[in-house]
Amino acid sequence: MGETMTAAKATTVEERWQQFFRWGPYGLLALATVLAAGAADLIMDGSEPVTAAVLVVAALVLQAGWEFLRRRAVADGTTLPSAASATAASATPAPAGVGADDSTPQLIPGAPGTASLCYFVLRTAVAFVLTWLNPFFSVYACIGFFDAPQLLPRRLARAGLLCTAVIMAGAQSGGLPPAALVNWFAFGGLFALNACLAMVFSHLGTKEAEKAAERATTITELARTNARLQEALSENAALQAQLLLQAREAGVADERRRLAAEIHDTIAQGLTGIIAQLQVVTVTPDPGIARVHVQRAADLARHSLGEARRSVQNLSPVALEHDSLPEALEKTVATWSERTGIATRFTVTGTHEPLHDEVSATLLRIAQEALANAERHSGASRAGVTLSYMGDEITLDVRDDGHGFDPSRVPARSTTADGSGGFGLDGMRSRAERLAGCVTVEAAPGEGTAISARVPLVHHG
Repeated sequence: MGETMTAAKATTVEERWQQFFRWGPYGLLALATVLAAGAADLIMDGSEPVTAAVLVVAALVLQAGWEFLRRRAVADGTTLPSAASATAASATPAPAGVGADDSTPQLIPGAPGTASLCYFVLRTAVAFVLTWLNPFFSVYACIGFFDAPQLLPRRLARAGLLCTAVIMAGAQSGGLPPAALVNWFAFGGLFALNACLAMVFSHLGTKEAEKAAERATTITELARTNARLQEALSENAALQAQLLLQAREAGVADERRRLAAEIHDTIAQGLTGIIAQLQVVTVTPDPGIARVHVQRAADLARHSLGEARRSVQNLSPVALEHDSLPEALEKTVATWSERTGIATRFTVTGTHEPLHDEVSATLLRIAQEALANAERHSGASRAGVTLSYMGDEITLDVRDDGHGFDPSRVPARSTTADGSGGFGLDGMRSRAERLAGCVTVEAAPGEGTAISARVPLVHHG
């Protein structure tokens, strides 16, 4: 709203100056003629009034001719005022500057040029002669102080101002030519005064015009910057919408991976254990041993069902419901060792600290997966699980003395015909990476396997 009012004000000031340059010469000539006619009997004699009347008519004809040329310039659409001119004009009157150029607002269409130069020279000559005949015609001559910078090229503007200063000094000192030595001294002093004032105001006007042009340039640049900013904001809005969509899709994909890993770590492992127990039942002739394995299979089924439900609800593993991570790992290792017959030792090093639930759940799931892999693939007779508190991180190591493997030749998840690619190593790595951790595997054929998971030590919040 404020910018609109400023722009309207600037346009009004420019229009007023244009109206002054259009009608001002007529008005000043009329006023000068009236004053000169009133004092004609005291100042003029002989044929001077007739000569003055002829020159007044000549001035009118000259002004009408210049107005015709100016209108034609407007009709041709050449050198019309611009928005930048309007801004500069709001702070700079017509005398601003010493010649029209890029930093001076153009308030007279068609100027500067050959036509405007001829018009100014002829008008100044007529004003000089009229002032010579009657000093009151200096009222008409003073228009040169206002439009010389607009009508003349830059290099001639000062000369035009000095010529106007000569006419004004002659009128103010008693008329041209000075009648006595005192009048000559007065003429010299008044000329110096008029010339200095014209030059000072011209210089100040030039500086103000330059500042106005800089402000106009700055406003234009700000408008461009605002346009670019608006475009950037529109692009950012579109990008944000796209990022939200991608984040939503990523969240869905991440939740699918979590559920897949949880199902693998609960239902799949539980079913594997149940199948192993039932296979023993099918081959053993001893009813007592069969009952033990059937009971184990039933316990595994109940445990797996509970874990599956908790996984779907994104809850912590049941083993962590009442126990800390070291206690849950110790029970998990003991149960796994009893069920598989693989001698396993669990060790805790460092100072025990309470952990965030997500850290505990992640490390427990990694330990369960590593032990399940050792059971299915390693053929180990011994294994070891170590939980280490190491200041700013916590490490879980699972080792076995099995036949090992080549990590570089592990099949990718879901690529093998029998599904042996599984979620094993990929699942463990994904779990650790969600906590800004990592999983490393050290293995070689015939040399066993060591899996190490490292995550930042995040305390329970």
